[in-house]
Amino acid sequence: MARRRFFVDEVRSGQARIEGGEAHHLTRVLRVETGQKYEISDNHDVYLAEVQAARKDLVTFSIVERLTPEEPLVQIALYVSLVRFERLEDLLEKATELGISTFVPVQAERSEKGLDRAAAKRMPRWQRIAREASEQSRRASLPALEPSRSFREAITGAPGLRLMLDESPAARPILSALPSIRSKQDMVSLLIGPEGGWTDRERASAAAETWLAVSLGPTILKTETAAIGALAVVNAAWQAGS
Repeated sequence: MARRRFFVDEVRSGQARIEGGEAHHLTRVLRVETGQKYEISDNHDVYLAEVQAARKDLVTFSIVERLTPEEPLVQIALYVSLVRFERLEDLLEKATELGISTFVPVQAERSEKGLDRAAAKRMPRWQRIAREASEQSRRASLPALEPSRSFREAITGAPGLRLMLDESPAARPILSALPSIRSKQDMVSLLIGPEGGWTDRERASAAAETWLAVSLGPTILKTETAAIGALAVVNAAWQAGS
């Protein structure tokens, strides 16, 4: 059985610590005790570490050895149109488990108004969600959570292969848009639409910025379903072809 993995702010002189509410969770919920060994990450390197002290508000670790983490199959930047936050947060959790490297909320034309301004206040909560999901899925690093962007900013700044999920009959199957030769250095940007889908103006603007309209099939999917489905397909393709 794989060891639990936790994130720490830093590793210094062979020592690391977790404080406050996170330490309380480790000691009271996960029952971490002195002498137990876990994996920890400082968001760059992964280590095997032994618990030196486990108190209510502080857990300290001593590094045993540095480990070689599993590399991501592909670097995926997920651009998601803003939807109601409870749904967006479920999406963030699952997308983190599925290995995204970057998460960017996008204000689309059909996004509910005002969510972009409110998103900044949710960032600390989103960071906690991403951290917990990263620990659960044993990631070596946390996804980068970017501030919300306008649709124009999103479509012009995205890296790598640009794929726009679209319910339009003209959208090609997502698998047909993926390269036949794939490597772990590849980057893919996925753009997911809001309730009600994209406007014709957004489709035209994205096409002009080299986004490919792709589909997961004939059914109309919710934003979070489309994101999770697309991430699973991309990951499976790179797993098979890397």
